Amino acid sequence: MVEVSTDYIAVGGNRHPAAADWDAVTGLLAFGADRNVALWDPLQDQQQGVKTLLCGHTDKVNAVKFLARPQDEAPLILSGSVDKTIRVWQVDSESPTGYRDIAVLEGHESSINCLAVIPAGKIVASGSADATVRIWRIDITQDSGVHTPLLQTLTITPKYFPLALTLAELTQTGALVLAAAGTRSNIQIFSTDGDSHDLKFSLRATLTGHEGWIRSLAFTTARDTSSSDVLLASASQDKYIRLWRLHQGKDLPATNGAGQDAALGAFGRSLSNKAHRFEAAGIDYSLSFEALLLGHEDWIYTVGWNIDRGRNQLLSASADNSLAIWESDASSGVWICTTRLGEISAQKGSTTATGSTGGFWIGLWSPGGQSVVSLGRTGSWRKWNYDSNQDRWEQGLGTSGHVKNVRSISWAMDGSYLLSTGSDQTTRLHAGWKRGTKRSWHEFARPQIHGYDLNCIDSLGESQFISGADEKLLRVFDEPKTVAQLLDKLCDISKTSTQEMPDAANIPVLGLSNKAVHANADDEPTMDGDLDERDAMDPASVSRKAPLDLAHPPLEDHLTRHTLWPEREKLYGHGHEISAVAASYDGSIVATACRASSIDHAVIRLYETREWREIKPPLIAHSLTVTRLQFSDDDKFLLSVGRDRQWTVFERGGDEAGSYHIRALNPKGHSRMILDAAWAPRKATRCFATASRDKSIKIWGIEADSFACKATLPGSSSATAVAFLPQLLHGLLHLAVGMENGEISVYSLDPSAMTVDRSYAFDKRISPSTSITQMSWRPSSEQFVVVRDIEDHEDEQQITQLAIACEDSSLRLCSIRNIHHS
Repeated sequence: MVEVSTDYIAVGGNRHPAAADWDAVTGLLAFGADRNVALWDPLQDQQQGVKTLLCGHTDKVNAVKFLARPQDEAPLILSGSVDKTIRVWQVDSESPTGYRDIAVLEGHESSINCLAVIPAGKIVASGSADATVRIWRIDITQDSGVHTPLLQTLTITPKYFPLALTLAELTQTGALVLAAAGTRSNIQIFSTDGDSHDLKFSLRATLTGHEGWIRSLAFTTARDTSSSDVLLASASQDKYIRLWRLHQGKDLPATNGAGQDAALGAFGRSLSNKAHRFEAAGIDYSLSFEALLLGHEDWIYTVGWNIDRGRNQLLSASADNSLAIWESDASSGVWICTTRLGEISAQKGSTTATGSTGGFWIGLWSPGGQSVVSLGRTGSWRKWNYDSNQDRWEQGLGTSGHVKNVRSISWAMDGSYLLSTGSDQTTRLHAGWKRGTKRSWHEFARPQIHGYDLNCIDSLGESQFISGADEKLLRVFDEPKTVAQLLDKLCDISKTSTQEMPDAANIPVLGLSNKAVHANADDEPTMDGDLDERDAMDPASVSRKAPLDLAHPPLEDHLTRHTLWPEREKLYGHGHEISAVAASYDGSIVATACRASSIDHAVIRLYETREWREIKPPLIAHSLTVTRLQFSDDDKFLLSVGRDRQWTVFERGGDEAGSYHIRALNPKGHSRMILDAAWAPRKATRCFATASRDKSIKIWGIEADSFACKATLPGSSSATAVAFLPQLLHGLLHLAVGMENGEISVYSLDPSAMTVDRSYAFDKRISPSTSITQMSWRPSSEQFVVVRDIEDHEDEQQITQLAIACEDSSLRLCSIRNIHHS
């Protein structure tokens, strides 16, 4: 029986302060990843990165929260999206993702921005861009029935969009208190008059003092007194954190006199100790200003309390590229920053290309308080672990991925690593980390960090690749020695020779071209005095002799600074943005195309790779944009398809390697534009497949001097990607097909009759939620494993690997066992 498993998921996190939560029960960190919810276990020994993606939303996920349940039951996951809905996810052992959505909360009229829950409770608050806060109850019955009644809708006045919510329960009365803030500079406090059975929130107080939008709120129980005081932390775009104390009783709590501290200067006038008094469930409460935390140099996006230590610790994440841990001094009671983590350097922000700007959007405590994580501008998660023996925080391995549409992928010629590129203007290299019996895939290099959206990529030889972007030229890159040595050490990917490779690469501060640089010794100064300003190197990313002498995959800081590939060549000639590129299998020819609305620009240009000169004249066949180019595996034919619904086959003629002429074409190959095409291995037969927006996949076989349609496979939606397995298995061709709705199928075809022998569709729960942009089988990935059944009979199972690029910013690597049994 066919078995499909997901070996690797690379996806970046959504840059929204409320889009992640770390659960204390399961240890899972859930975060929004485009329109999906990604699950990652940061403390797992296997270091396998993202475990699964939960698909269901139709737009970007802005808010994620775990809702703990009583009696040791697994917590629920709540996710709020731009699609105006909140989804409730429950553990399901029968689902391949481990979860299933059990309810959808509808009612908001605009994007969901934030969620708040009562720990171990059933109450959920949601804030939306429709300027309302809604209160829900989530009840799950014994028979797994789900009831999600809307209890109350709070219309915010004066009107603002809620960006932060937090809920707390007042211990003696059971009354609930809700803090809400957003696109104004004040905080509104609501509370109920009784316990959870009387859930009608009323406005009790408005806290002023901040001078910018408020991005995060967090309640915790104060541990500096024996009373039941509650502390509220608020983080604002005014660069400051304010602490507020909720005290039970008519008497005010003791104050540390922060407002009278002469060292605060002008701040003292805005630090009002005015007490806001209100009554809940017949008991008096007061809410007053407690402390002002200064230290960040830019907007503060999140604050969070560490709840598993005997003292109050606050973690803040800021746009100044730092995480800060704050504690109250035991003797004076003054709040001080005890730890600062992140990018602390004089050169931070020196170039946006290195990914050093944009700051940290999210900061989270681990359940035990011994680790913290942060989400940066590049969508990557950083992790720090506390070493109690050395009393310091050590950076550990996080997870990373694209943050926008993954447009193109390409395997190395030998299948040793995978390249991906996309609309987030980065090219990433993914490979398998081998350590003993453990195997896991990671991002090992970021060869290209560009200033334009990248559209296409292909491998050239064993240590080169070519990419095209929303610019009129293509760029060729060489693998640097530092990356080759790292891949050899950690992935057992050896190169025939690394001596001629450049040491490393660097991006000039005012340029887009990665320059080859010599790796300096630690005590050797950087010599760039002879360079003009445009070619001056970013001092933050100067390469040293052993910047990648690592025992683990590179951290985010290494990826953005020390894994660039130097640019070998630029290829000019096109008049518009590059749309497609393909390299011949022998590496001698590169075919390229650009976006076009006329026959003048819809040409295919060929370049020879020895001296990088264009082979003229260009190939003329199409009238609109060429969407895919591919050489046959013997380089005899070049296939092109385009938006003009046409496919064209060019044949190599004579002894000249770059001499191609039209062998066959079909101006109406499909009724709508053709989005992808793929050659079958020539050992089977000379044929190719085309995928079209007309919801069909056609197989074309050679017939005399042309190619005729041999089979048509219907699709459930527009067919956007096709890929033939490079080799025959049990005498059959295997064609992977990807759809616009995310569905993936594998067809087994009889190469002689070109009929479907059998087919297999991926489970929708592990399929992408949006359009498949490209698929690629791993070359030489044919593997066999011997398994034993119940009766101890040995069975040899075959494994193939399929890489899948998606519009939902995810890159997936799937293993398919026993594909011939489909």
